[in-house]
Amino acid sequence: QVQIVESGGGSVQPGGSLRLSCSVSRSAFQFNDAAMGWFRQAPGKQREFVAGITSGGRTNYEDYAKGRFIISRNNNDYTVHLQMNNLKPEDTAVYYCNRVPAAISWGQGARVTVSS
Repeated sequence: QVQIVESGGGSVQPGGSLRLSCSVSRSAFQFNDAAMGWFRQAPGKQREFVAGITSGGRTNYEDYAKGRFIISRNNNDYTVHLQMNNLKPEDTAVYYCNRVPAAISWGQGARVTVSS
């Protein structure tokens, strides 16, 4: 059973923006009580943390995401979003969301390509 679905990926030029969305199945876990995070995996690299948000809305970001990315959540519809601005070629990756720290099965991810 698919429990996490990411969407919103695409191809953009450097400096462009994308908004990723993550939908969590209501049967997966108690979303309102869970911290959530966005992760990414670039070609040939390990998956890495990008940004997180607590159940109460407190956020944290990796340094490369600060000032460019914004994570948000909607506890009513079990979704998490990642607004990405001023995208750079090095942001090219497949982006995933999951519960933190106790991740469940990973979704298929949203592919982001930043290229001129």
